[in-house]
Amino acid sequence: MRQRLGIALLVASTAYAQLNPVATKCSSAVVADGYVYLAGQNGSRPDGAVAGTFSEQAAQAFENVKAVVEAAGLTMEHVVYIQVYLENVDNFPLFDTVFKKYFLSIPPAGAVLGVAKLPSPGIQINAVAVRDLNGRKAVIPSNYKWEGPFSPGMLTHDRLFVSATQGRDPQSGKLADDPAAQTDLALDGLNAIAEAAGLTMKHFAFVNPYLTNKIPAKVMNERYARRFEFGNTPARATIQVTALPLQANIEYTGVAVRDLSLRRAIRPRNMPPSPTASPCIFAGDTLYCSAKSGFIPGPHGGVFASTTAAQVRQTMRNQLDNLEEADMDFSQVVSTTVYLDDLSDSGEFNKVFSEYFPGASPAQALLQQLAPADRSPNAEGRYPDLEQVSLIAAKKPKTVIDKLCK
Repeated sequence: MRQRLGIALLVASTAYAQLNPVATKCSSAVVADGYVYLAGQNGSRPDGAVAGTFSEQAAQAFENVKAVVEAAGLTMEHVVYIQVYLENVDNFPLFDTVFKKYFLSIPPAGAVLGVAKLPSPGIQINAVAVRDLNGRKAVIPSNYKWEGPFSPGMLTHDRLFVSATQGRDPQSGKLADDPAAQTDLALDGLNAIAEAAGLTMKHFAFVNPYLTNKIPAKVMNERYARRFEFGNTPARATIQVTALPLQANIEYTGVAVRDLSLRRAIRPRNMPPSPTASPCIFAGDTLYCSAKSGFIPGPHGGVFASTTAAQVRQTMRNQLDNLEEADMDFSQVVSTTVYLDDLSDSGEFNKVFSEYFPGASPAQALLQQLAPADRSPNAEGRYPDLEQVSLIAAKKPKTVIDKLCK
């Protein structure tokens, strides 16, 4: 038994090391405020080689997830949310088949995205597990028709994790043709799952809108802003992706706090109120922060740095503004998602990023969601975003699972 566990831990450490080649002390997972946040896991075998077929890669990625969860003293039953990135979204049916082998009874909430490139080919999975199973319950709205692999929602003792909701008619399951209608239906799905859990849109602490280039950002933002209170919207990371499962063009996933009195918005003074995103939202003692880039805020703001290294320093400054407004600092960050314009910049990114975490880095998922942008400055000397970072932090002390790391 000990030998098998050692092999599993080596698999997980190899997967994480590929994501964090320069981190001072990597974290396969971080435990804080009753949850375990897993770093992205891929299809690497114990010897570091990548599994052959996509199905083998997916199975190995789940074995890596399982090894990390078990190292935290839990089981796969404790997993309440998984985020899956695929380099080829056409592999979604194969993923579905593998997924069901690891969650035989009540599956977690989750989302699947098609992205341009991953640190290891095929698939990357990061996850959240709850330490106490009391209160863990699947949420299924009465009119829920889409037979996806995940539970529509997953309740825990204090939160609701919501699976990706697409722009489909709730009765027929057909996608709407119009971008605005597809956006509205996806938001209706988000609301329906919240209501089935006894909550409202006001309870959301964080939302991920995922969209393809067929949904104009202006349309999405206009429809989205109608659903939330101005200046008190959830934290948000709006991510354009290459593709979504089943030909969808937009989907939403999110986290809501069950006790509305424990939800509190955080906004630094240099950030004006927004109709679409709060900088950060507290869900109890856990802080969910919107994705930030190297954008310099204020009058005549913009991205003026031309390199990934320079942009990430401004990104970290922006996130530090959020953390300090919440009376927190980088030592309390437990999980990050990093979106790079070009994955070949991951070494440059992590070299700078690790400077902010001299002890152990947070659990990290890293990916390139689209083809690289043109890096030429515009007429005003502004550059495109070369990276974005969203994060989760916790006020309560955290425990780092690092024995899986090389």
